[in-house]
Amino acid sequence: MAIKSFMGKRVKDKKGTVTDIKVSDYMTRNLITFSPDQSVLDVMNKLIKHKISGGPVVNEKKELLGIISEGDCMKQISESRYYNMPMDAMKVQDHMVSTVDTIDGNMNVFDAANKFLESKHRRFPIIENGKLVGQISQKDVLKAALKLNGQTWK
Repeated sequence: MAIKSFMGKRVKDKKGTVTDIKVSDYMTRNLITFSPDQSVLDVMNKLIKHKISGGPVVNEKKELLGIISEGDCMKQISESRYYNMPMDAMKVQDHMVSTVDTIDGNMNVFDAANKFLESKHRRFPIIENGKLVGQISQKDVLKAALKLNGQTWK
């Protein structure tokens, strides 16, 4: 009886290996963004329409002001019903999270995975020269991992 080895083929380090994969390689650049004076109802409609769980809030100069998420909208639904207040008057600037953690687009995508685990965030905006240039999500990190399937994880 022949013995079969289940050890995979050794892959030599080369350009494009795990250590070279940056957040900027996998971040989303074409973002759905929101403005501070937009209504929360409009945000809810866009979240559903685009099948996203939240997005960055920016001013006209593309400077990041905050993040608004499904959870932020859910809170407003609950409070609106409890206090019998119409939601159409609620503005993003009053309900967004304005303290936002960002990460560098040059960070290794697997270091970004650790940031996700440490922070419990679902997305991180990427800022360059004070402007929002992209966003990386947990799903983007999963896509990077799948692309590397079969390579070593060094």
